[in-house]
Amino acid sequence: MKSFILLENVIFYAYHGVQPHETKVGNEFVINLKLEVNLTDAAQSDSLEDTVSYADIYNDVKEQMQIPSKLLEHVAYRIVQCLKQKYAKIEHVEIKLSKRNPPMGAQLDCASVVLID
Repeated sequence: MKSFILLENVIFYAYHGVQPHETKVGNEFVINLKLEVNLTDAAQSDSLEDTVSYADIYNDVKEQMQIPSKLLEHVAYRIVQCLKQKYAKIEHVEIKLSKRNPPMGAQLDCASVVLID
């Protein structure tokens, strides 16, 4: 059986972007994270040691979001690498990183990238 831990619509204010004003003014970013983790042991034991703490995951993502980058691709890649290296129980990571109201002269809610590892 496949099992997942999801963090959905996590909002951060950060300073990612190519344009100089983006790194000064900042913007709102939304992350949706899907972690494939075997949850069988945790489901049976009711023990945090048998799973991955979503609070710890949140803190790791927050830390990565605080490091300014030009590209969403770079931020998303760093997050995936951090999580895969830190948590052996994570088998696969899927991340969608969205920038709200990107400065591109278009009427849209978000510009996003998705990485699946």
